[in-house]
Amino acid sequence: MHKLFDLSGKVALVTGGGRGLGRAMALGYAEAGADVFLCARSEGELQSVQQEIVATTGRKAEYAVVDMNRRPEVKQLAKTALGRMGRVDILVNNAGTNKPQAIDEIDDETWDMIMEVNLNSIMCLTRELVPQMKERGWGRIIHISSVLGVGSKEARNAYSATKAALIGLSKASALDLGPFGITVNCIAPGPILTDLPMSILSDEQKKKFAEVTALGRWADPGELVGPALFLGSDAGSYVTGATLLVDGGAYARAL
Repeated sequence: MHKLFDLSGKVALVTGGGRGLGRAMALGYAEAGADVFLCARSEGELQSVQQEIVATTGRKAEYAVVDMNRRPEVKQLAKTALGRMGRVDILVNNAGTNKPQAIDEIDDETWDMIMEVNLNSIMCLTRELVPQMKERGWGRIIHISSVLGVGSKEARNAYSATKAALIGLSKASALDLGPFGITVNCIAPGPILTDLPMSILSDEQKKKFAEVTALGRWADPGELVGPALFLGSDAGSYVTGATLLVDGGAYARAL
């Protein structure tokens, strides 16, 4: 059974890897035997995670400072990762952003920025890394969507639009890449204790998010590691074009 989750000899690229979900997943992959390449905007955070991976797992860890809102930097990220690591077997498109605005309040600058970070950059990075996966006949691509991609909430117009689009993108890409041994899936997290929701929600909103789940609480970022490891390894070899809800049962509640 252990061999199904063994990532020895594999390389994982995790965007938004400096903290939160990205950090947790990167550490999880390294603990399973993978070398890891990280990117984020904060070099200090990346250095901290890199050092943690090396110290606790002994695996190779590299990073690049990247602004996912800048398309040329995303393209260069792929070249840098391949140049330093030699390959990328597992791509986790985790970087994302949000700025809640009602539909009649959205400004073009905010809309375009959220689309670029949450959707366009993912298309671009995936496109750049797929050819070398196809050459080896093995690859795992995981888009981090959201429970707000299958449902939504007031003022989450741009965010929900991008997260729903990732679900559609994964289905189409799964059909494109299945013949080459590459799976493409989404993970749709619910309320998870990361900096993004904590920075935009009031205490009352945080309480309501917890109450809407079946478990009555927010998740720790580490609780996403198991699903990410499943979809990133041979354990999930026959799962593709799927969206795995990791939401504490939030979507199960009809009212």
